[in-house]
Amino acid sequence: MRFAAVAALLLSLSFPAEAAVSSRYSAAGMNVAGTICVDAATGAVLSQEKADYPGHPASVTKLMTTLLVLEDIRANKLTMRSRVTVTNEAVRTGGSRVSLAVGESFTVEEMLYALMLQSANDVALAMAVDREGSVSAFVTRMNRRAVELGMNRTTFVTPNGLTYGNGPHDTTTARDLAKLAVTLSQFPELLKFTSAKQHFFPRPGKPMEMLNHNHLLASFPDCDGLKTGWTVAAHASMVTTAKNKDLRVIAVVLGCQSPGGAKAEQRLRDSLAADLMSQGLNKLKKLEAEKALRVAQLPSLKASPNPVVKPKKEEGFWDWLVDLFSF
Repeated sequence: MRFAAVAALLLSLSFPAEAAVSSRYSAAGMNVAGTICVDAATGAVLSQEKADYPGHPASVTKLMTTLLVLEDIRANKLTMRSRVTVTNEAVRTGGSRVSLAVGESFTVEEMLYALMLQSANDVALAMAVDREGSVSAFVTRMNRRAVELGMNRTTFVTPNGLTYGNGPHDTTTARDLAKLAVTLSQFPELLKFTSAKQHFFPRPGKPMEMLNHNHLLASFPDCDGLKTGWTVAAHASMVTTAKNKDLRVIAVVLGCQSPGGAKAEQRLRDSLAADLMSQGLNKLKKLEAEKALRVAQLPSLKASPNPVVKPKKEEGFWDWLVDLFSF
């Protein structure tokens, strides 16, 4: 823990916060609620812009839902093979879904694939009811966990991020989402779901092909997650991550807006997230190189690191007599 804290401090001193939105994004008419890129290992900030400004996460909200499920698995309250039964509340939801039917049941593993790839709103509700008995009780747990993680500017109202009109809406900041993602990075099993580009959801009689909404999985080297989001009210958001050797970064783009509409917002969001990750990885590599150089410049120790100390010989009478008459 002490090493991680020192590393975070060194990183923050080495690389001051930078504006993440370049002139070419501004020229395209893009506006964002906030951005941030952090070191996944320490949470140290690599770049940020308006990281504490509020925005609406849309389906990125599902990352908190996923975290609570993974924590329940780690606490032995369920397993990946446990089955989740579909309720009326889940069936009635709209937006992106896998068309669940009342009374069906699927494993937690299959539900997580649907949640991460298809961004299935019906699955998020089914899992919420399964874990806490009702959606409202699950949302209460989401907010309690957010407080525990230091997400002090976050309020969840849904387990899936699907809100309409004037809301109320799930509200958060880029920095708070980064805190959530750093915690999720401690669950490497999540990457099995977030890195999958395609998966077939086992619909009875007709499996449903699901394609991951995260296009950076194909275009950005070593990207393996995490979650995209878009609604009319929230615009385009994304939390994504990439690893290069032992270095991992997390980038957040919250509330990306463009006069070009939904598709333009999503393309600009993806491009900005890729720039943030590339910039972040380069900074971490530079820091590692500087550390290696400092170590190489340390003077070599010629003496043994643990010199043998001979026990002091006790002086006898004749030794004392010789010393007495020595001038």
